[in-house]
Amino acid sequence: MISENYGKVMLAIEKAAARSGRQPEEVKLVAVTKTVGVEEVRLAASLGISDFGENRVQDAVEKVKTFPQLKWHFIGHLQSNKVKDVLPYYVMIHSLDRLSLAGALQRWAERMDRKVEALVQVNVSGEESKFGLLPEELSAFLTKLKSFDRLNIRGLMTMAPFFDDPEDTRPCFRLLRQLRDESVRSGFTLADLSMGMTNDYVVAVEEGATIVRIGSALFA
Repeated sequence: MISENYGKVMLAIEKAAARSGRQPEEVKLVAVTKTVGVEEVRLAASLGISDFGENRVQDAVEKVKTFPQLKWHFIGHLQSNKVKDVLPYYVMIHSLDRLSLAGALQRWAERMDRKVEALVQVNVSGEESKFGLLPEELSAFLTKLKSFDRLNIRGLMTMAPFFDDPEDTRPCFRLLRQLRDESVRSGFTLADLSMGMTNDYVVAVEEGATIVRIGSALFA
């Protein structure tokens, strides 16, 4: 089932990328494993999936330690006091949204003598239930992050509201792309857009996503 699902997802990404004038290789699939166990991860990895995402530190411990050769992305809200538990195992933090977290990442990165790949989370929908900076806060935040020399800010991340019609998510993804493009014109280097999940990843790819976070479309 996972093999069949994977084929369908990759075909959908390929077609969406073509519609936006891009190559499918420009879109990274992160398989979200928060609802599945070690065996499902093993099977997904055997299909050639190399990037996996988790959003809770403790729930992911067994999977992350079982497969250290895989690339693990932390995609959930990260508390500053959990940074020390996350950094040894994850290649990218998708949810940098405040200076206190940047400070914690900087301190632990210095202790570990490493760089931290991170994405800045933006709340493009304005929903109070979602984490992330407001769009108008982004430029000032990126400027402040320049002083954190252990952080490599790779791009932006967002979570769109859930809609029955995925087309309704398009304005959110388009806004994130516009924010990225404006930031690049202002001198920031932001290559990645992490946006789109099972319900709306096709629209996200059409709007420029370079990373999609897919769970149930793979593992259901």
